[in-house]
Amino acid sequence: MASQLIDAHRAGAEVANGDDVGKQKCIELLQEIGLPNGLFPLEGVEEFGYNHASGFVWIVQNKKKEHTFKQIKQTVSYATEVTAFVKKGKMKKVTGVKTKELFLWLSLVEVYVEQSSTGKLTFKTGTGLSDSFDASAFELAM
Repeated sequence: MASQLIDAHRAGAEVANGDDVGKQKCIELLQEIGLPNGLFPLEGVEEFGYNHASGFVWIVQNKKKEHTFKQIKQTVSYATEVTAFVKKGKMKKVTGVKTKELFLWLSLVEVYVEQSSTGKLTFKTGTGLSDSFDASAFELAM
């Protein structure tokens, strides 16, 4: 069931349904805004939407997914509904994504490319904590 936030941005949005096309559209968007193409390693994508005018993007998948980025040993949880506002090099007001720090799951609220440090991707949590990693850790193996 789509949230009210998604419904508010659905008008005028590009919407793709189905796992294969949803994943492809997500990868294309990440590349377009300059973020690593493996940032969202999702499965069972039911819907992907992007409203170009507002910068709002959403992904609905059939079940929650946990993924460990092996290169940096970081576990991330993706809810059935992931949303964000995107622009070049940045994703903000992220919902539905959490990262595991020690024994706590912290909600990610922002992801951006460091302007001063080429090749670094910074993740910011709702608690104000942030951490930077090599962007290559989030690239899909082609």
